[in-house]
Amino acid sequence: MSTRFTHRNLPRLLLQAREAVMAHARPSLRAQGLSDQQWRVLRVLGEHGTVETGTVAREAFILGPSLTGVLTRMERDGLIRRERDSADQRRTVVQATAKGRKLVDQLSGAIEAHYTKMETSLGKQKLAQLYELLDHLIALEQT
Repeated sequence: MSTRFTHRNLPRLLLQAREAVMAHARPSLRAQGLSDQQWRVLRVLGEHGTVETGTVAREAFILGPSLTGVLTRMERDGLIRRERDSADQRRTVVQATAKGRKLVDQLSGAIEAHYTKMETSLGKQKLAQLYELLDHLIALEQT
């Protein structure tokens, strides 16, 4: 028995698109000894500076228990520093160390070059439209 679906499998397509894009970044990440999750954490910290761990979890799409392990390894490797929030001792904040910021700077060049290549292939308008559609879909599904 097979079930007929009217629409294509959007979650699978989004995962395939993610994997296609990440296939270009992974060799650079692995050359620096980083996992996808570690890169997502560094990217969040590179964009926002010092961030509360809950925000890192949400922005990097890493569940809390997994994030604890990721941050422990990154702290061990000298990529991040964790400390209690001076305004609220119950909270922990994370920031990239100089070594972590250097990795973000090194890797961002290769990643931005790939985005530029995608922009050239798709065209600025289509890439902007893709971003807009994804933003709209995310907003739609969060309501």
